[in-house]
Amino acid sequence: MRPILSLIFLALSISVSAQTAGLKIALNVLEDQKADNYDVYTIATDGSSMTNITKHKDVAWTYYSIPGKLLFISDRDACKRCYFLYEADIDGSNVRKISNLQLEDSWMGSRNNGRELIVSGRIGTTIRFQLFVIERETGRFRQITKDLESAFRDPTFSPDGKKIAYVFKNKRTDRAEIEEMYLMNADGSNRKKLTTYPKDDPLGKDPGYHVGPPHWNAKHKFISYQSNQAGKQSIYAVTPDGKKQWKLTDSKLDEGWHDWSPDGEWLTFDSRDEKTGRYDIYLMNWKTKETKKVTGASDKKYHQSPVFIWPASR
Repeated sequence: MRPILSLIFLALSISVSAQTAGLKIALNVLEDQKADNYDVYTIATDGSSMTNITKHKDVAWTYYSIPGKLLFISDRDACKRCYFLYEADIDGSNVRKISNLQLEDSWMGSRNNGRELIVSGRIGTTIRFQLFVIERETGRFRQITKDLESAFRDPTFSPDGKKIAYVFKNKRTDRAEIEEMYLMNADGSNRKKLTTYPKDDPLGKDPGYHVGPPHWNAKHKFISYQSNQAGKQSIYAVTPDGKKQWKLTDSKLDEGWHDWSPDGEWLTFDSRDEKTGRYDIYLMNWKTKETKKVTGASDKKYHQSPVFIWPASR
């Protein structure tokens, strides 16, 4: 590497590390494809200290965290890909099953300082992809939606806990139907459609995310989501009233599953290299577009679904 480029890279690393001090990123890593074994890893924002914190022969995927705790779904002690919700300290210790409600493969959210979780769950074979609120300490749950022909996934509470943003499909078995993002009151009332996928976009006919998991940026008062549009996967944004929609990222990378830092300034996302099929995790300052690959030194091929984690005392 040329000296001037080395200095630029060093300056970037120092800048990122200083501004994200105390934060780490949790991510899902494929350990053994034949055995269908995934583990949750953590990594520092400067790309160091990548550590396997679950070390269990199961499908373990994280989609959310609260201060001091990492939440993940797992099929351990259950049938294959029968998911239940677990929590652990951010170093992987003190693993605890939260509830006996079976979950769908879905992102989630919380309110009341993590005491209540909003999830997409199932009961038996007839109640699928419905929204439930789980009490994190007791595991008790209550069902919010009861539209059994429809599918609700990837829910998240608004910062004040009064609203739920979610991805919705009217007919959950209709593979041709394009899902959209909706917003409703926390009791399931007053549903409002927030996004409309472009009708003339050729990617609308392809499988994959047309609207991905919503993530609320409390500081800047918008909701972000990923979408396959205009020839690539990018991150978009919409205001909670639905009046303003825009493309949030504009790079050559495919920006996919993502999460926001607690201060609302840093975005972490996964991206796929089309030539190698490898997924890596990136960190970006969403205002300056300052971007850094975090998992470049790892010998693993699949690094996906990044989630910011931090100590409870941060």
